[in-house]
Amino acid sequence: MAGINLYDYQLDALKRMHNGCILCGGVGSGKSRTALAYFYTQHGGEVNTEEYVPMDDVKIPNLYIITTARKRDTCEWEDELLPFLLSPNREINLYHNRVIIDSWNNIEKHDMAKNAFFIFDEQRVVGKGAWVKSFLKICKSNEWILLSATPGDTWQDYIPVFIANGFYRNRTEFNEMHCVYSRFSKYPKVERYLNVGRLIRLRDRILVEMNFKRQTISHHYDILVDYDRSTYKEIIKTRWNPYKNEPIKDAAEMCGLLRKIVNLAPDRFMSCIEIMSGHPRVIIFYNFDYELESLIDLCAADGIEYAQWNGHKHQPIPEGDRWAYLVQYNAGAEGWNCIKTDTIIFFSQSYSYKVMVQAAGRIDRLNTPYRDLYYYHIKSPSSIDISIARALKQKKNFNERKFMDGGM
Repeated sequence: MAGINLYDYQLDALKRMHNGCILCGGVGSGKSRTALAYFYTQHGGEVNTEEYVPMDDVKIPNLYIITTARKRDTCEWEDELLPFLLSPNREINLYHNRVIIDSWNNIEKHDMAKNAFFIFDEQRVVGKGAWVKSFLKICKSNEWILLSATPGDTWQDYIPVFIANGFYRNRTEFNEMHCVYSRFSKYPKVERYLNVGRLIRLRDRILVEMNFKRQTISHHYDILVDYDRSTYKEIIKTRWNPYKNEPIKDAAEMCGLLRKIVNLAPDRFMSCIEIMSGHPRVIIFYNFDYELESLIDLCAADGIEYAQWNGHKHQPIPEGDRWAYLVQYNAGAEGWNCIKTDTIIFFSQSYSYKVMVQAAGRIDRLNTPYRDLYYYHIKSPSSIDISIARALKQKKNFNERKFMDGGM
């Protein structure tokens, strides 16, 4: 059997990996294969050889892969495991160890494991909830690595991984050493960090960057569309919800209404049709159910085959020559890939910069046959679309309260 082959940048990352590290690579850079190569080489295997070099079967620990529910259900990890002759199916697995693939939702089921090896796929250990508690419990008794395209925006995001590596006893110790909280905020808000030099050194110790140079060229186009300006201004002026016939209660409701006005504008749908006329196979990302309903009507009226991935339906990507794959951001921005198209339409914008990056990466894969990739961002000149776009450009998340306080 042929050996396991890695690209030079993957080999470079492999040499720098260690227990407790975060393997950081862009979406589609091959983190899964590199992570498995680390497990493989740590137990006697060799990469970039003409023939497969088996591991030492006696010493191989059980392998746990904690990933997204979608990647578990679509069996993507099984495909990655096959070249290593590993499988959750014991009849296929060459070795005597167990391979368990499960979702983050079920991480608590595995926090009693000992002397195993864990691959945590997609960064989920942020905050201090149940997932983080199970993660920390697992790390005490097992070897582990974490894979992430976007490891952290603030030092708070790194706290669980710092604790798991033994840099701090708990969150309280981290806060006492590094955090200065605002005295005027209604909720705990870090105003500034102390001894940032130490934090940078600790982050550099655990972060293994993959110097991945993409072969693809991404082309991003902003498509400007009109909207119902009079209704938009009326809602801002009156603070009245015309759909419920009652006053608007808070910033979330106000922003939701303004987005509904701009997202349902006919001009937006016409632009979508124009883009699809030049690109017969497209992925369309959207936020809200009302967008989905209108997009389905649009596809049906134009005779375009479509499929959905959202909180209600998990349909496969169509196989025809002309189709639209309608994907809700929260449900499908990560954990899958598609090399059947070179085009994504962002029908509306997400509030999250990370989500937008993950969504764009669905078609930017190592094995895509396309060199040029096309991304169409449909936007209006409304104040809310402009504010969301500005936040994303600054690699920040859009904040509804700041938008309200800053003027509309």
